[in-house]
Amino acid sequence: MDKQRLQSQVDFLREIDKEKFIGRQTYKTDGKTKENDAEHAWHMAIMTLLLSEYANEKIDVLKTISMLLIHDLVEIDAGDTYCYDEDAKKTQAQREKACADRLFNILPKDQAQKMYDLWREFEEIKTPEAKFARTLDCFQPMMLNDATDGISWVEHKVKLSQILNRNSHTQEGSKILWDYAYNNFILPNVEKTKIEKD
Repeated sequence: MDKQRLQSQVDFLREIDKEKFIGRQTYKTDGKTKENDAEHAWHMAIMTLLLSEYANEKIDVLKTISMLLIHDLVEIDAGDTYCYDEDAKKTQAQREKACADRLFNILPKDQAQKMYDLWREFEEIKTPEAKFARTLDCFQPMMLNDATDGISWVEHKVKLSQILNRNSHTQEGSKILWDYAYNNFILPNVEKTKIEKD
């Protein structure tokens, strides 16, 4: 057994516990508490198991789950960037890359490279797995916003055009899930004035 390898893996696992403390703007279904990044990742991993049949293209389910479990680890240093915060989004890529360079390199070299490559694949949104993972990354908060009577949308005065712009590529991973979200999460909340019309 390589003691240094195991120690590096344990160090990484200890470090990523910090993801549990990274708060998001999306409320859990109680409408009172907000989810953290680890809860968000867990939810989408389960969603991949159940909803992968709706991907536009055949996907490697384990790879997609792996991608979703690590995609927000970079927020340990970078913090959560709210999807409608245009100022914060200007520095998001730089902040997240700096964390990826630090965080994944805690691991043994082979695993560090594998994790980094998986994270980059998610960011580049070119493969079927990355496209579907991105679809779920947009679908999940819309589902929770709808479940909480649009509370986060209301708090941030989110407009329909912002949601449509954010989701301009959501159908590339799953047209079925995008159509479902649009008709069941977005339009009803526009009608209830929880989402502002432009």
